[in-house]
Amino acid sequence: MDGVTDAPCRTMHGLYGRPDVVLTEFTNVEGLWRGSDRIFRDFLYTPAERPVVAQIFGYRPEYFYKAAHVVCELGFDGLDINMGCPAKTVANKGGGAALIRVPETAKEIISAAQQGVRDWANGQKLEDLGMDLERIKRIRQMNEERLGVWGDDPQIERCLLPVSVKTRLGYDSIVITDWVQELLELEPAVISIHGRTLAQHYKGEANWDAIAAAAEIVRKTDTLIFGNGDISSLYEAAQRIRTTGVHGVLIGRASFGNPWIFRKRDRLKKLLNAGINPTVEDLADEMPSREERLLMALEHAYIHAKLKGEDHYVEMRKHMGWYLGHFHGAKQVRNALVRINSLADVERIIHSALDNSEAFEEAAEGAMDEARDSEFDLNCVC
Repeated sequence: MDGVTDAPCRTMHGLYGRPDVVLTEFTNVEGLWRGSDRIFRDFLYTPAERPVVAQIFGYRPEYFYKAAHVVCELGFDGLDINMGCPAKTVANKGGGAALIRVPETAKEIISAAQQGVRDWANGQKLEDLGMDLERIKRIRQMNEERLGVWGDDPQIERCLLPVSVKTRLGYDSIVITDWVQELLELEPAVISIHGRTLAQHYKGEANWDAIAAAAEIVRKTDTLIFGNGDISSLYEAAQRIRTTGVHGVLIGRASFGNPWIFRKRDRLKKLLNAGINPTVEDLADEMPSREERLLMALEHAYIHAKLKGEDHYVEMRKHMGWYLGHFHGAKQVRNALVRINSLADVERIIHSALDNSEAFEEAAEGAMDEARDSEFDLNCVC
């Protein structure tokens, strides 16, 4: 999710939730090849996230071929092609969900990415493609930094990465059954479907009946199908998996400031594999205390500073608000944290809250709603 699921956020989910897989923010394929080096911030990751999949977007197949090499060179565990983003800045240029209207181009893109993965696995180097040598140096420096700072595996094996696709039900009408059959011609490892059209953006409810119709087609193949849209708990995830026939679900907004949402995923799978319909109680998790939330927010702040520095620390404001947006009695602390500019600000505010429990106990009726107000709305969640 652009602007949210950066490396510090994903690392927290890896440490405290252990989801089966995480996806990076979507990253422009042309920018990876010839844009500002700042774009590589979107491809930072830590070992705690694994398996971690790089998500890319664009509209020119030749750049997907090149971007696949970059993804492989950086040691990701998979490559996901975004064909679902509804943002005008993406769709108006022919990327994201706009590709649903041009299935032949979409298939060329998938094929190019798959070929790029194959060629890299067979020994082709970034130098062979004419990439700027300073850019290549930066990519390899990222690998060295991840090894040195986080203790990642020093060996990047030249193997075939799975190529997957994330998409929607259609552009301005539901065409998902025809659309997935087009995609299946390229045999992607996974097709993930958000239950709305591009025209809907995030309005209304996700259409899981349409996702189920697609699942009936996809399950006859070797491709996995994941559903996405409006999942707010593991219990809801279990019900969607059971009733629609998808192999799994993607959880997005419900994980904001809530990495523990994934904690009972193993129990969910065990029950479903045994043919048991889980109850709410089966998948209910003990919610962290306010102190635990504060300490988790502080750890997130430390990881952000370690990975990204403090030049863009305002990125942390929304995360701080989300951690404190799931319970009452946090209004003062939350209001302070959404104005932070540095790690020192976070340390001072959180330590003060931990030391002054009486002030922290002040009632804040409506804090849950405030965490979802316009201050934290996203222009694009893809």
